[in-house]
Amino acid sequence: MLSQRILNMEPSATNALFDRVAKLREAGEDIISFNVGEPDFITPDIVRDACKEALDAGKTKYAPVTGVGPLKEAICEKLWRDNQVHYDPDQICISTGAKQAVFNSLMAICDPGDEIIVPTPCWVSYVEMIKLAGGIPVLVETDEVFQLDMKKIKESLTDKTKGIIIDTPNNPTGACYNRESLLELGNLAVEHDFYIIADEVYETLIYDGNVHVCVASLGEDIYERSIVVNGLSKSHAMTGWRVGYTAAPKPVAKGIAALQSHMTSNSTTFVQWAAVEALKNGAEFIAQMHEEFERRRNYVYETVNALPGITCVKPGGAFYVMADVSSYFGKEIDGNVIKDSVDFCNYLLNEAKVAIMPGKAFWAPDTVRIAYPESMENLQEGLGRIRKALERFGI
Repeated sequence: MLSQRILNMEPSATNALFDRVAKLREAGEDIISFNVGEPDFITPDIVRDACKEALDAGKTKYAPVTGVGPLKEAICEKLWRDNQVHYDPDQICISTGAKQAVFNSLMAICDPGDEIIVPTPCWVSYVEMIKLAGGIPVLVETDEVFQLDMKKIKESLTDKTKGIIIDTPNNPTGACYNRESLLELGNLAVEHDFYIIADEVYETLIYDGNVHVCVASLGEDIYERSIVVNGLSKSHAMTGWRVGYTAAPKPVAKGIAALQSHMTSNSTTFVQWAAVEALKNGAEFIAQMHEEFERRRNYVYETVNALPGITCVKPGGAFYVMADVSSYFGKEIDGNVIKDSVDFCNYLLNEAKVAIMPGKAFWAPDTVRIAYPESMENLQEGLGRIRKALERFGI
């Protein structure tokens, strides 16, 4: 029999749809995919070349659990250069993707029955990770433009509150949390003695001239209660390479290292050497990708907001638009009633051959998430198909 923790866990909705789209394509369906948060850019040449050099040099053996020294040093340099926050190499742990880094962090701080606050909409895996760590997820809605609602967060605090997970820029909303709210949150963490797990994997994708704020940079006491999670998947188009990391106060970092020593040990050795090159010499690539994603963001936001019966907030970062589609709920098409965001997405997949994510997966049931790390050609074609499919409703 399966364990109770597995029986209580919901499988990843994003991965489930990814698999479904793959099967449809294998069957010959022309599916346009707006459901996956993966840059369509190829990993930079300099990074791929560095990986080849590492392989040729025989860097394929075990490495220290927390990562090779040059990569940890490069991360410390990056955190100081980009985020104005100082860490020593022994505060860094390289993991098999930022997903493992988040889970490591939760396992390091969470005891059974501890409460972890999660602002919603949120990434699909946070809630299940908290449950797997023995914690209790406490879902707190953000405001109407997806910024942190500090009043609601304060009201959710109890003597069991152990932490909060924030994701800025946010998946799925694209919201970038402002300095004022992060400072207020940091001071709240100090006052009530809980941790902030700050998932910052989209930090290089912020638009309109805005600047990313790392919560750990906002004061010494806040630093001691902050666990920064980041990785190279989104910033350097290295999703399949699976390289992420945590930067944490020393006691937490020590706990994360001990945990990982019993799970995966080191992340892939030769990938770590490629990541050194990415962090040291990837700025030009980051700038090029940023420029293109901002251009796509502008097009998708304007086009989606002009679709019949749909509204959306302009995202400040990442590569997602969160659109309210509740005006379609209760509408009938081809003898079927659109009851919720899942039905809405299924209709578009069947009718328009376009895959998008239902907001229900992100605890935002009135919405859908449209990912735009696709070529402008695919964006224009896919959104055109969606418009045509929605015009059938006569809204």
